[in-house]
Amino acid sequence: MPRKDKSNRGELPRFVKDLLSSVPLAGEGVNIYLFRLARVLHAFRTQAEIEALLSAAVSGCGRDVPLAEIRRAVERSQSCAWIADCPDSRLGHPRSPKWPERDLDLIAGVAEAPDAIGIVDLIERSPVRWHDSKPHADEIISEIFPFESWLCVGKTKYQFATRRRDKWIGSLSKFPFIVPSPMTGRFGVTTEGKRSEHSLDNTGPRRFLVIEADDHGSQDQQAARIWYLAKYAPLAVVVFSGGKSLHGWFFCSGVDESLLKRFFGLAICLGFDSATWIRSQFVRIPDGMRENGNRQTVLYFNPEICK
Repeated sequence: MPRKDKSNRGELPRFVKDLLSSVPLAGEGVNIYLFRLARVLHAFRTQAEIEALLSAAVSGCGRDVPLAEIRRAVERSQSCAWIADCPDSRLGHPRSPKWPERDLDLIAGVAEAPDAIGIVDLIERSPVRWHDSKPHADEIISEIFPFESWLCVGKTKYQFATRRRDKWIGSLSKFPFIVPSPMTGRFGVTTEGKRSEHSLDNTGPRRFLVIEADDHGSQDQQAARIWYLAKYAPLAVVVFSGGKSLHGWFFCSGVDESLLKRFFGLAICLGFDSATWIRSQFVRIPDGMRENGNRQTVLYFNPEICK
């Protein structure tokens, strides 16, 4: 089947023109600008046309931008390209379920961008902040999961139980793990055909897509990448694992799975772990307790995003 010619799609939308005219100066994030603009342009122009537009856009940025750098941004942005007819343009639309490779240039660009934030900035931007030393796991889970939710909570990844939300309240701060989406009931069937309280079979539709930094980069760099992703999906919680990594909880209830794949592909480009794509995957309970006794502190909390 011949490739569809995108050159006949007409005039570029206003927001794309605005991006084309908002070129940063050298040292202010040119590389990440190229990636971000190329990601949008895939919906409207061919690869050769995108390269020409990017080259013209950055011609006055204050440094020589080689064609190889432009071409790399165009090629790497294809795996998480925005699609014009997507019903939710914040997340984009998928073309392939295969995850892209980690993009070290993009990771560095996000961390070094002028508007990049660190962990202290993230905490200060949290709509909800506590000024005591008590764990708030029960309060957080009550805010972000409906009252009737079946929640699967684990002492370990092999010791777990599924109960109604109200049955867990009062003890959640003692546990490390939770499935970030409500279960459809107490029991399901595993791929081996066994009855279990933790299986993909009894995991309901996604409520949160959790992005784990997988210990890649400093906590400031991780915070910068999570905040960058928050431009494309609503960020509800950021949890410190109690070890080295930060985990971002993005609210996604009702969002089409294909759109989430595109968003998750961008997260993979930024160095996040692919394991949490599985709906039944355990993640760290916000303000729960790690196996070694360390607190899984909540650094950012915006419960309003879940309503």
